[in-house]
Amino acid sequence: MPQAAGPAGTDPSGTSSGVPSGARPTAAPPTAAPASPTPPSDGAPSAASSVTAAGLPALRRRISAVLILSQILGGLGVATGIALASVLAQEVSGTEALSGLAPTATVAGTALLSVPLAALMTSRGRRPGLVLAYVIGAAGAGVVVVAAVLGSFPLLLAGMAGFGAGSSANLQARFAAADLAEPERRGRAISTVVWATTIGAVLGPNIAAPAGRSVSGLGIPAAAGPFLWAAGVFLVSAALVAVLLRPDPLLTARALAAGTEEADDPGGRSLRAGLRAVRKSPHARLALVTVAVSHTAMVSIMSMTPVALSHHGADITLIGLVISGHIAGMYAFSPLMGWLSDRLGRLSVIGLAVGLLAVAALLAGTAGSSHGRTAAGLFVLGLGWSAGLVSGSALLTDSVPQAARAAVQGLSDLTMNTAAGIGGAGAGLVVAQAGYGWLNAVGALLLLPLAALALRRKRA
Repeated sequence: MPQAAGPAGTDPSGTSSGVPSGARPTAAPPTAAPASPTPPSDGAPSAASSVTAAGLPALRRRISAVLILSQILGGLGVATGIALASVLAQEVSGTEALSGLAPTATVAGTALLSVPLAALMTSRGRRPGLVLAYVIGAAGAGVVVVAAVLGSFPLLLAGMAGFGAGSSANLQARFAAADLAEPERRGRAISTVVWATTIGAVLGPNIAAPAGRSVSGLGIPAAAGPFLWAAGVFLVSAALVAVLLRPDPLLTARALAAGTEEADDPGGRSLRAGLRAVRKSPHARLALVTVAVSHTAMVSIMSMTPVALSHHGADITLIGLVISGHIAGMYAFSPLMGWLSDRLGRLSVIGLAVGLLAVAALLAGTAGSSHGRTAAGLFVLGLGWSAGLVSGSALLTDSVPQAARAAVQGLSDLTMNTAAGIGGAGAGLVVAQAGYGWLNAVGALLLLPLAALALRRKRA
């Protein structure tokens, strides 16, 4: 495959064609000239359109700092609630078979909100989309608390779906980090924001117990206490993004790209245009499969691990520690995954993701009553997810024109969370009927199509 001569994700004629063989990013031409002083037609503020190449490095650092702080808080909110989601669902529904529907509802909510949030970001920028996502997440967490008090399982699922908006915000933030990044550093830019989630995400499960105790005198079930805390954290995150994420990174990127055919085509920013861009690029299709399979395998196994641990005598503290180790694997090593993705190529790290996820399924699926083996499996599961998400997200951004990126990124989150929602829904049934070991076996089987597709692109 010939080397690209134009912007990343395009061939010399400007048509989307994926990235060069090996899926290494190509450096963009230097941006020595200032952006056009005319504000873009989509309403970008004048601050975005006045950014010059000389001021771009400082702007990148400031935008990254805001995204990192919001990710710490957002990760704390999501992890605090999700740690006991399946346990709360089992308490409210009264049956283990339905316990997997709570995290599944969260994933489904994340998926359903991906399209409207992507549409809002495409037309208005990252900031309003992220703020709205955090506000919806806070409202959903509040509904979960009400449902737990009333003992209403349908209301609980509705609240969990809204709670999923917090995950939507965290996922979209990684693409906001890539908006202004140089092509050869996109992997690291994405991974830095993903890494920032580590702090809040690791703390979250460990404060689930004190959060539960804090509501004991309010008539709220202990397993619902973390959701009350999560609601407050999401509102703080929304305020932070609304005030400090200025100028908007996506609108700034468009202003800097003003004058190019792909950046100035309003039709190129629709979700339909995003679908067309994916169909034209084999690497974009591989990227979508990578994030979907990695996320589905991770969600399916992780969501039922607390139930499996409780069957083998683990208390809430031990469950929190195991989930914390899993989340550390997901986020703490993402800078390494980003560095490897930029240095070795996206396809090599996708192969690494397949290997790590397979090992995780083997460890967790054969753990039995060994809590240490289960913890090791969940940690490796997090590493595999990190490798798949970072490399897949970077490959997706590389492989489509700038104008279509926001739409394609929303499509990516829709695809990955829809697939994970289906997997999570089936996870509870598989565990109830066949056991936790078989759930891990099914997760490993999901990796086979991804491995075949990645190998095919590697040889192309």
